[in-house]
Amino acid sequence: MIKRFLNLEWKAFFRSASFKVNVFLKILMGLGALYFIFVFAGLGIGLYFGLEKSGYEPLVTLNKFLIYYFVADLIARYFFQKMPVVNIKPMLLMPFKKSKIVNFALGKTALSFFNIIHAFFFIPFSIILLTQGFSPLGVIGWHLGIMALIYMNNFINVFLNDETVFVVLFGAVFVILGGLQYYGYFDITTYTGAFFQGLYEMPWLAIIPILVVVGVAYYAFTYFLKRLYLDAGLSKKTKTATTENMEWLDRFGKGSTFLKNDLKLILRNKRSKTTVFLSVLFLFYGLLFFGDAIEVYSGPFWRMFAAVFVTGGFLFSFGQFVPSWDSAYYPLMMTQNIRYKEYLRSKWLLVVIATGISSILAIPYVYFGWEVLAAIFVGAIFNMGVNAHLVLLGGAYIKTPIDLTSGKKAFGDKSAFNIKTLLISMPKMLGPMALYAIGHFTLGPVSGFALVAIAGLAGFAFRDKVFNMIIKIYKKEKYKTLQAYKQNN
Repeated sequence: MIKRFLNLEWKAFFRSASFKVNVFLKILMGLGALYFIFVFAGLGIGLYFGLEKSGYEPLVTLNKFLIYYFVADLIARYFFQKMPVVNIKPMLLMPFKKSKIVNFALGKTALSFFNIIHAFFFIPFSIILLTQGFSPLGVIGWHLGIMALIYMNNFINVFLNDETVFVVLFGAVFVILGGLQYYGYFDITTYTGAFFQGLYEMPWLAIIPILVVVGVAYYAFTYFLKRLYLDAGLSKKTKTATTENMEWLDRFGKGSTFLKNDLKLILRNKRSKTTVFLSVLFLFYGLLFFGDAIEVYSGPFWRMFAAVFVTGGFLFSFGQFVPSWDSAYYPLMMTQNIRYKEYLRSKWLLVVIATGISSILAIPYVYFGWEVLAAIFVGAIFNMGVNAHLVLLGGAYIKTPIDLTSGKKAFGDKSAFNIKTLLISMPKMLGPMALYAIGHFTLGPVSGFALVAIAGLAGFAFRDKVFNMIIKIYKKEKYKTLQAYKQNN
């Protein structure tokens, strides 16, 4: 049965309409994987000697902070680890046992790169411990316990797909705990570090995380098995019927219809709510650059880079997937008397309004100086005048349908990627950095800000001409987009 599933996966990959894109994406992902393998292996080998040279006991120090390592791993998995792609509905009509389908899907998660990458850190570190005279039995117990906890994160992530609120609260709790530890009020590592150290000193304790991961895996199995039906998720209980007319948007004319539809889409669906949450996180991105938290990012180039991201969270996370947000009913829209200009203008207006709100919320960054606030405002102008058009242009080449009912599909979906979108993305980040650098190193920071602002204002001035160019591309890609939205894989 597993062989048959693998055969279906193989055929789905090579017969997909986006086969060439998939191959190119896999090559890039492979290069990225090699980079992270190198980094984790280097940490695994060098951490012991680095801590020892600094006067710390390596194993005790690592165990003290492992709790934050696992929390960061779980949160990273939630946002980036994709669940395996399995075409559930066709399989439910075939003589396959549902338990076999779920076992295959969950088994694929066990082979995820998010699990394997940790081995490149912990295996070298464990080998170093053995060469330095640590107890072999203790090291084995510690290592088995750690790997069990990594797989526990894997299976927890499986059934936390749509629990965004829980993940946010969970992350916030540990941010608070980290702050309390930093300022000396409460140190959670006193308790968690003792447990991780106990895995070495009392190897039999490794049985506890192993039993826990078995229990979590079983719960994940039953969780999906109970929901594996053709009509699963179609019927929902409605307690109160509400209407949202949003008359205040009527001032925007014909485009108000699309604006209302987009706002309702954002407010009512899990995937769009997750996107909005991610865009809010972009507001805190500047702390890495403006607060000199990382010395490498303190240069003038990076100030403008951060400013663009701080105000462009919604633009990048929502705007780049136009028209994929409407993929469920996009074919129907194309049969209606709808002008592309009205449709795209409403999307543009939505990201412009969101960018303006983000720039207002970012005003507290004035704490780091007037230049930081100036960078944020001119970055917002560039986002509204230039990047807002570029994300719409890139959307013409992103043809991956979006499941609005899930923040991250339980059994996965694939993110769109192609070389055209990559080339279009480069000016979004490099453009304002280059413009600012030209002004900064010739006439000073004010000139740099002026050049970025002028570019953004030019985007507003030539908006209609740019829209006409984008519309031609959308019309050219129309039927390819419609065909792609019909693809199941």
